[in-house]
Amino acid sequence: MIDEHFDDLRPYRDEEIAPAMHRVADSEYFPLLSSFAYPGRDVEEVKAMIRGYTTIDEFQLQVMKVVAEQVIARSISRFSHDGIEKLDAGGRYLFISNHRDIVLDALLLQYALYRSGHRTSEITFGSNLMSSPLVVDIGKSNKMFKLVRAGNMKDAYANARRLSAYIRHALAEKRESIWIAQRNGRTKDGADATDQGIIKMFYMSSPRDPADALARLNIVPVSISYQWEPCDLLKAIECYHSRSGKYVKQPGEDLNSILTGVTQPKGEVHLRVGAPLSGDELAPLAALPHSKFNKQVAALIDKQINGNYRLTCNNYIAHDLRARAERHASRYTPAEKENFIRHYHQVLAADVEDKDLLGTIFLGIYANPVDARAAINGED
Repeated sequence: MIDEHFDDLRPYRDEEIAPAMHRVADSEYFPLLSSFAYPGRDVEEVKAMIRGYTTIDEFQLQVMKVVAEQVIARSISRFSHDGIEKLDAGGRYLFISNHRDIVLDALLLQYALYRSGHRTSEITFGSNLMSSPLVVDIGKSNKMFKLVRAGNMKDAYANARRLSAYIRHALAEKRESIWIAQRNGRTKDGADATDQGIIKMFYMSSPRDPADALARLNIVPVSISYQWEPCDLLKAIECYHSRSGKYVKQPGEDLNSILTGVTQPKGEVHLRVGAPLSGDELAPLAALPHSKFNKQVAALIDKQINGNYRLTCNNYIAHDLRARAERHASRYTPAEKENFIRHYHQVLAADVEDKDLLGTIFLGIYANPVDARAAINGED
């Protein structure tokens, strides 16, 4: 199957980069983008530099790497990663990650791959986020490909089949790794769980032997943890309003979440790359009905994602506050607790009717990963 069959989904090729760079440089929003990535540099000088890029590698190295470094320098006190050194730099993998931030989860994985001597991966990018030609040009130049989310059940099934076929094509024929989130949309309640529909989608392009089909994808679970959750207040309010009915996003809400996530202080951030799911793990599941097979594979992924999640002082503080206990007091200092409580009180100042409910939801964002780790370890 040739790449042209996926022209409406795939990232740009090298020959499409030069015209895309000219469009980006000509955008009315370019001065704002330039001031973030290249503070203090003359905008016209940066425009000329951008217009000179003609390959994906140039764009990623000279632009996206710089953006990642700016995000880390401005909003992250310490960024660390591990596990990538255990992967073959020449291998291609399907990275499936917990999803806490629209942009940063994938951006920081790409930066970690680059620093570790690996090629960057292609990145799934929700069609709902392709809101403007500028976003499309930047995204597709950064190896992002479209994940279509709109449509009825028939359309959703057809889109999932095409996505499955493209992922297998990218890994096997293009020799590109892939990043995808473990579920549609970000985790907003702190409970990371793999959508079983994602598992089904993975083998729709090779359904006769789902266990073998998944083994050939080299699925690697990835955990990213933030000391201060990106958009924590926005997530808590969304969950709050969702309790009373279907939450309807306001125009520009996704863009606001992107900007908030990028700029909000995040403290320590850690990314851990797990071990590829092996044929030995998957083969015993082959005889199961598809629904049970999907559930068991999702559980294998969740065990790594939740087990590899790096808990911080904020997770333990929130867990103790929610339980009205001091079980984890040895894991944080009085100053750290005071700082978290100060932030918690800012959340409670939001204009909502049931502040106790909002507070419980907010604490859950930080406390639920502690419970997930305890469940894996068989703790109470």
